[in-house]
Amino acid sequence: MNGRQERDMMWKDAIAEVLRGVGEPMHYTDIAQEVVERGLRTSVGATPAATVAAQMSMDIVNEGADSQFVRVDRGVYTLRRFLEQEAAVTPTPTPTTSGAEEDMEEQEAAGLINAFGMYWRRAAVEWSSNPCLWGKQQQGADPVNFSAQRGVYLLHDGDRTVYVGRTTDQSLGRRLYQHTTDRLNGRWDRWSWFGLLEVTDTGELREPGTVQRDTDAFIATMEALLIESLEPGQNRKRGDDFRAVEYMQAEDPEEEHRKLVQLMDALRAQL
Repeated sequence: MNGRQERDMMWKDAIAEVLRGVGEPMHYTDIAQEVVERGLRTSVGATPAATVAAQMSMDIVNEGADSQFVRVDRGVYTLRRFLEQEAAVTPTPTPTTSGAEEDMEEQEAAGLINAFGMYWRRAAVEWSSNPCLWGKQQQGADPVNFSAQRGVYLLHDGDRTVYVGRTTDQSLGRRLYQHTTDRLNGRWDRWSWFGLLEVTDTGELREPGTVQRDTDAFIATMEALLIESLEPGQNRKRGDDFRAVEYMQAEDPEEEHRKLVQLMDALRAQL
């Protein structure tokens, strides 16, 4: 074990450290981001946000009033001592600790859309009939192959969206590969995607759990997709209740190797 790993905090300690530093309630996805950015843990799995939610929720369920964490709203937590300090000065609302189980269910089924990626680069993929589409939830998280994802996608040419498609019977990877050989081949260099399949902590894709598919949820999701993809200047926030996790693209190792080989060949040719 190297020195960096020996300084890794336990998950609960890392979460408490973030909440102490911020000093105000935070959503578990934001807490996870802070844990990664501050380097409090070097091993965070493929879904650090889900791990953070589970750690706090289970602590509240198991420890009750003795838990150091308090749920103050859906997905939002703070340290119990902060609320106690505030209560000593002014009355504060009763914390909603009873909803911890709901948050455990929420992070397992975020809604219609569970994961998405924005403006991924076509050149970062080694294209084949079954390409690897690598992404990471956060810097330091384990990579996930989204080739088997299903949902909707957009093809972009620079900053212009040129095509909107969906993946149902075929996978996302297969559909994108087809667009490297069909009439759209020369018309896109990036793509965005919104997927229904969930990501497990080990980086596997799976069918979502129970999802509320009422009209309001559908409309909110469609609004959120448009806001995320078009980025209109007058929208000041993401769509309501849009808690899908964004994944950053990671370059395919095969594509990195191919570029290195090309570079070495070019250098040898100049000698």
